[in-house]
Amino acid sequence: MRMRTAAMLAATTSLALTLAACGSGSENGDAGTSADASSGSTEQAIAGDLTVLTNRTDLLDTVFADYKTQFETLYPEVNVKFEAITDYEGEVTTRMSTDDYGDVLLIPNSISANDLPDFFEPLGSVDDLSQTYRFVASEMAFDGTSYGLAITGNANGLVYNKKVWADAGVADIPTTPAEFQEDLQMIADKTDAVPLYTNYADGWPLTQWESNRGEVTANPDAVNELADTDTPWVEGSDHYVIDSLIYDAAAAGLIETDPTTTNWEQSKADLGTGKIGTMALGSWAIVQMQESADDPADIGYMPFPVQVDGKFHTVITGDYKNAINIHSKNKAAAKAWLLWFADESGYAVDQGGVSPRIDGPTPDTLKDFDTAGVEYLELNPAPAGQESTVSDIDSASEIGLWNPEYRQNIVDAARGARDESKQQLFDDLNTRWADARASVEG
Repeated sequence: MRMRTAAMLAATTSLALTLAACGSGSENGDAGTSADASSGSTEQAIAGDLTVLTNRTDLLDTVFADYKTQFETLYPEVNVKFEAITDYEGEVTTRMSTDDYGDVLLIPNSISANDLPDFFEPLGSVDDLSQTYRFVASEMAFDGTSYGLAITGNANGLVYNKKVWADAGVADIPTTPAEFQEDLQMIADKTDAVPLYTNYADGWPLTQWESNRGEVTANPDAVNELADTDTPWVEGSDHYVIDSLIYDAAAAGLIETDPTTTNWEQSKADLGTGKIGTMALGSWAIVQMQESADDPADIGYMPFPVQVDGKFHTVITGDYKNAINIHSKNKAAAKAWLLWFADESGYAVDQGGVSPRIDGPTPDTLKDFDTAGVEYLELNPAPAGQESTVSDIDSASEIGLWNPEYRQNIVDAARGARDESKQQLFDDLNTRWADARASVEG
């Protein structure tokens, strides 16, 4: 990891000013403080033990160890400790029933917008922060206040092994779901690779499919409009097309032989070495696959196989959001880490992602999208007062659009482990959504 000495020196002054301007007025524990006589507020010192939760178990002893050194050089009175968690969503969500969930953490995807103030420290107004950072207006914000900054931004699509696809005789990336299905079948017929790997057993990789909503219809309001329909799973809709692609591939035997035995860490090596053809993941995964590949040039990234008006689209979204535990005893140090991570660490670009800063660089990992003429799409924020409506409907329906079980059920039905046809699945989902919408919206 490269050191950014000059940038970090400049950031020291900037962070100090930002922290003073944006400091919380809430209870901050027993750390050293300095009183501001003019305002009557208390400004907490940037010091203390800082526990940072992360899902990047693979970077703990390398990249994150370097971050610790850099940050503690800037703030010698802070001691950073990392907790790397494999089942991040499950374990952290459980821990949030207590006060003990670190000082800085990644907000679990299952947290509803209206619950953010109960768990996380406010970072500032959406209007102010959106002048500097991407993904603030529509992600992890509530009532005009932001509660998290993205660790990186992702384009969405499918990471694939170019050699596997070429060996199968596929010359061009697919432009329709039908072409995609045909290409997977060619991989099955002409190679030994698993055409489409779901990572069913780990669960969370299946949630990555949800990030493609909006691309099918090239509609920046695709998510907001879920609050206005009783039938999200109707032919031609984002969810219908995404989930049909999963179901059809599984029903045709174009996924793992036994999905219940998949392994995420092994899958990275298997895609890199040509044992797997394709996986649906955000662009954050490209670098990880390249690192595991026989030849990094074998790793490609294709858009979701749908075109609107002759063009591919990809939704760019923030990845996990760094946030501050509202119960942290060292909130000033936590905020210093959060801002340093977004502004100075270089994590986003080093991991092949889109910088959370508007003025940040674009990664080389998305050159395939440039070649394919992919248009970038950022989803619109929910209308004021409706920030949590879609998540409230989802919760009431017990579907769990961001929960693994939702698409594990689709895979199970397709492979015969559940006695449901695709249409029966979609009818049931529509019914549950409509009932939940009626209960939430009246």
